[in-house]
Amino acid sequence: MDSGTARPRPAAATGGSGGASAPTSFDVTGAPGGIDPGGIGKSASGPGGPPPAGGRDPSDGGKVGGEPGGADPIVDQEARRREAGADEANPFGRLGRPWNHRSPFRIGFSASLGVGIAYLLYQAVVNARHQLVLVAVAAFLAIGLNPTVSRLERMGLRRGVAVGLVFLATAGFFALFGSALLPPIIEQSTKFANSIPDYLHDLQRNQTINSLDRKYHVVDKITSYLSSSSIGSTAAESVIGVGKALASAFFDGLTVLILTLYFLSSFNNIKRTGYRLMPRSRRARAALLGDEILSRVGGYLAGAFVIAVIAGTTTLIWLSILGVPYALALALVVTVTDVIPLVGATIGAALVTIVAFFVSLPVGIATGIFYLVYQQAENYLIYPRVMKRSVDVNPAAAIVGVLIGGALLGIVGALLAIPLTAALQLILREVVLPRQDSG
Repeated sequence: MDSGTARPRPAAATGGSGGASAPTSFDVTGAPGGIDPGGIGKSASGPGGPPPAGGRDPSDGGKVGGEPGGADPIVDQEARRREAGADEANPFGRLGRPWNHRSPFRIGFSASLGVGIAYLLYQAVVNARHQLVLVAVAAFLAIGLNPTVSRLERMGLRRGVAVGLVFLATAGFFALFGSALLPPIIEQSTKFANSIPDYLHDLQRNQTINSLDRKYHVVDKITSYLSSSSIGSTAAESVIGVGKALASAFFDGLTVLILTLYFLSSFNNIKRTGYRLMPRSRRARAALLGDEILSRVGGYLAGAFVIAVIAGTTTLIWLSILGVPYALALALVVTVTDVIPLVGATIGAALVTIVAFFVSLPVGIATGIFYLVYQQAENYLIYPRVMKRSVDVNPAAAIVGVLIGGALLGIVGALLAIPLTAALQLILREVVLPRQDSG
């Protein structure tokens, strides 16, 4: 018979007077009053009898223990371990199903969190911009001085001794620069302040100034301003401002020197740590490219320093021959400015030429001609020989890099522009372009 047809069964006789009989019962193949067709021979708790206490019944929708009153894993430690599938290999249970990565809430929350973190990082970089510039300068100094340290190591010195010698030489250069430059500035500033009354007296003797003074009372206004009480407070504020600037420059220089010392002493460890951040499959190629970049940057900085020292030494000899005052200070200024790419040599030459004109007109003209000849020799003889193994930068890329670096970080950005441009050019040629060609 079809399993979907109910078959009536005769009921047992009762002793009722009305002859009423018990309600008709159906066979197990029917739906009302019987057992579900799919559950023939099964109990409500699954095959083979009731489930163990605290277990999950697959036929009751996953209720704990098969009944609402089963063991709760929140309060029952054994039920918790049993339902989590904990064992010796997985003491905290087996992993559950992953969350839905396409959930709108999760996507929105992740995007908002990313934007917030990016904004916080931007604010942190902006607030720590000055300190980050000092760290970058120290890092590039360490990269530039490391070839010298390595050369001393190959000569038989330990790295600690080599780092100490190079650091002392660098600190001595900065000390020499400060000791040679500050006394002339202080002396000339004091001399100018003491000579102001004489300058005013000379102005009164000038006929053109006298005619202007009779009309506009220029000298009287200057004299009253200089004798007023406000000039004292203004001068004091200026002196305090200059003192703050000098103190800030001193501590910035000291910070750079200390950071350079630490970077030099642990240069190899820092380099190895940086390479280990790359995946193992790409670590060898990354190390080769990194070594080449460090070699080029270090070579450029060392070469720029050699060229600057040559320019400063030549300036010192020339100014000493002509008898220009403060020859050592001016030579150190030329040494520092000559490190600046493209325009540094011109700036130093212009400053020295202006000072030479104060000595005499022939001395100024001769100094200007000297720098015109020297810059041609530096550009076409000295620079190519010194830099032939350090960097190979496209001239247009170098100019663009210097302009962008100078606009972002001033003189420091201009100093770092060419080595960074050389590094980017190497990465572009060895990584980006081959990948584009292979695709």
